[in-house]
Amino acid sequence: MSRIKIKDNSRIPKESLSDISLLTSKIADKTLEQLEKEGIFVFPEILRDADDITKDQMILQSVNNYYLSSNVMGFMGLGDEKLIIESRFSGNGQDFLFQYLLERVFDVPNIVDLKTDVNNDDRVFNLLVFIFPHYLKSAMRKGVFKTYVRKTYNDSNVKGTIDIARHIVKNTPFVGNVAYSQREYSFDNDLMELIRHTVEFIKYKPYGHKLLAQAKDAVKDVVAVTPNYEMCNRQKIIDANKTNTIRHAYYREYCELQSLCLLILQHQKHQIGMGSKKVYGLLFDGAWLWEEYMNSIVDEIFYHPMNKATKGSQRLFDHNRGLIYPDFISRDSGARVIADAKYKPIDNIGNKDYLQVLAYMFRFDAKKGFYFYPEMGKEEDAVMWLNRGSTYEKNVEAREDICLIKHGFQIPTRIDVYSAFTEQMRCNEIKFLDGILTSVK
Repeated sequence: MSRIKIKDNSRIPKESLSDISLLTSKIADKTLEQLEKEGIFVFPEILRDADDITKDQMILQSVNNYYLSSNVMGFMGLGDEKLIIESRFSGNGQDFLFQYLLERVFDVPNIVDLKTDVNNDDRVFNLLVFIFPHYLKSAMRKGVFKTYVRKTYNDSNVKGTIDIARHIVKNTPFVGNVAYSQREYSFDNDLMELIRHTVEFIKYKPYGHKLLAQAKDAVKDVVAVTPNYEMCNRQKIIDANKTNTIRHAYYREYCELQSLCLLILQHQKHQIGMGSKKVYGLLFDGAWLWEEYMNSIVDEIFYHPMNKATKGSQRLFDHNRGLIYPDFISRDSGARVIADAKYKPIDNIGNKDYLQVLAYMFRFDAKKGFYFYPEMGKEEDAVMWLNRGSTYEKNVEAREDICLIKHGFQIPTRIDVYSAFTEQMRCNEIKFLDGILTSVK
């Protein structure tokens, strides 16, 4: 088995990936939209208005003798060839940061050991299972999926199409019943049955009940509308959903949930991608993970508009013009503060980043703005005061009332044990939040 690790946002010599040449030939220079169709599961969903992750983004882009990786982290495979994309902010040879971000953002049990190589496919599979409650709740917010299904009956109250062959088998000699079928608008359909099978499959995992408790109301609704559930029909339900995928734009969340359920349930029959020439994998947008993690720390003092979920949208101009999604807007309207989460080193924050946040500050009458970025060294906060004046009049000077602050979150390094890493991260979260509160006073 060939297994290679690389970092996100890095440059990789092509010869260093020669051991996984079949896999790289399948994924290099292909967009995320193309790879989704080949079995790669991308989280979060790719939306048109998303800034951090787009359909045109590539996992590996060829540039001369190198591959350039992007913001995406995760796992991919093709047969015995495996590629793991770690966070560039991970240290000491262990990608503890990626694991910790997943646990905090998705609120999953601490049982995914990303450094264990007992079975690389099981690691991917565990992550698929852990994000299931999130997708289930997202889909069920639109109500239980309902569609037309054909149901068969054998009684004297004929309402649909008579099934001659089935009638002969079941009603010879004739005793008054007729075998027939009819189309009905029902909650108990192939998709809801697929979700039910996934729920029942997860229940038998050691951590299953704790995981499903995160979506207990949605799980209860799924069980209630699938009275015809039978475990022996699992393969039949899988085949039906593979043939009839959800395509309506309104049910986009159900489409994503359907894909996830198929990946989870098919793992039971054959481990993901094993013995197959099809690429498989699970990818996460690093910038999105970092933003959502920051929100888990500062949510008590900041609003968090979300462009991917189209929630909390703001406008720059009147007549509903200039759609914007600032990452964070302080809840204190009297001394408004704007913050932007950046999954990049401090030296890479500049130019367009400055213009974006300054525009948000001007829109909300904010005197202070923040950049929340991961810090691996010991950089102090960089406070930048906005200039006034012009070089033409030679009167440029720093203002005393408007500033941007680069506020780094310290990422622990040189730690070999995940429990110690977690403990240090918890301490750093307190220090990070205290630094914000001190600055906004």
